[in-house]
Amino acid sequence: MARRTTPTADAPDLLSVDRDGLRPLAERMRPRTLDEMVGQRRLLAPGSALRRAVESGRVHSMILWGPPGCGKTTLALLLAHYSDAEFKAISAVLSGLPEVRQVLAEAAHRFADGRRTVLFVDEVHRFNKTQQDAFLPHIERGTIIFVGATTENPSFELNSALLSRCRVHVMEAVSPDDIAQTLRRALQDETRGLGEQTIRVEDDLLMQIATAADGDVRRALTLLEIAAELAADEDGAITAGTLAQVLADRTRRFDKGGEQFYDQISALHKSVRSSNPDAALYWFARMLDGGCDPHYLARRLTRMAVEDIGLADPRALQMSVDAWDTYDRLGSPEGDLALAQVVIYLASTAKSNAAYAAFNAAKRDVVEHGTQDVPLHLRNAPTKLMKQLGYSKGYQYDHDADGGIALDQTGFPDAMGERVYYQPVERGLEIKLREKLTRLRAQREQARGEGDAE
Repeated sequence: MARRTTPTADAPDLLSVDRDGLRPLAERMRPRTLDEMVGQRRLLAPGSALRRAVESGRVHSMILWGPPGCGKTTLALLLAHYSDAEFKAISAVLSGLPEVRQVLAEAAHRFADGRRTVLFVDEVHRFNKTQQDAFLPHIERGTIIFVGATTENPSFELNSALLSRCRVHVMEAVSPDDIAQTLRRALQDETRGLGEQTIRVEDDLLMQIATAADGDVRRALTLLEIAAELAADEDGAITAGTLAQVLADRTRRFDKGGEQFYDQISALHKSVRSSNPDAALYWFARMLDGGCDPHYLARRLTRMAVEDIGLADPRALQMSVDAWDTYDRLGSPEGDLALAQVVIYLASTAKSNAAYAAFNAAKRDVVEHGTQDVPLHLRNAPTKLMKQLGYSKGYQYDHDADGGIALDQTGFPDAMGERVYYQPVERGLEIKLREKLTRLRAQREQARGEGDAE
């Protein structure tokens, strides 16, 4: 198989130089060599396994997992270029199984003629299991070098058969400094970039664009291109006023149903659990900023109040419900503050998962011990027959017992014996609950021992 370590500038593919300026700046400035790529230092560092494979032209099928604009498409193009393979791209959003089969058939004919195909599948996670399975025999035979791109966790979105045949490479969001480097290159490049326009921009303003891009190189170049068009009316200078127009109403990366969503709600929950109100408030603000439904956040905060605060501070649950009700009455933005207050309170107050752990332990016993009969003394006896059968026999009415508790009376099925699920922690209100229950459990144990001795 032919090897091409240095792609030529006039190659008849998507990496060719665009001289007519009709394509967007982000497309024109797409890297043509590995050295032109920014970011991904861990993945593409000199001497790294992937870089050696690409430069030698011996590439493997892979899944590229990373946020938008981090270079997944560019890397796939470079894989094809360095390995002298045909590049074909399909989108899981726009393509169906018939189109997939056609592309695979063409790849098989190309392979028979001695040339391989790099098949780039954008947003591969949107293909269902049947569609994903269509690639498997072609990957195994080597007729295609499969490159799937996804912003979602492959462990959840791709079937195991496809994952077993591909190596997953994690790509990271590009840093503002690296994006700024790309922007400077675009401003200086007279062939593919904006060099002929002699656009002027201060470094701090360029860094504003790089930061606003939120790790997305493509987005940064698009913002720069828009700013350059506006600058043409201001003697070629990109000013703070120019950027105020370009960067207005920009949004941060956030996927309401994807990996970032669940990562951020996890960060919020764990910050509350760690009693870090500042971090919790940050992640709460991040999710609101990204467009998360406040009702979802209200529900999750209520869950935190039950799961992680519990009986250490029973007020937390009531406050969560009240804040939820307040948001329903006021809506955004006024109601957001009520939820924010709860975030701060939940993170600041005493924590206990004792009730949560106790409930889970009780559920495990239900599964393990099956359907146990209710002890006779705990059953009601509203009829004569039930009394004759022993229902309610031996039951002690606790209010009539010394101290208001019948200590020698069990509440569990006979086959199970006594169980201890709830273990209060020594925090908040549970300190008092722990003292009381420890005393009662000891008294019950003593009373049962005396009863057995008799």
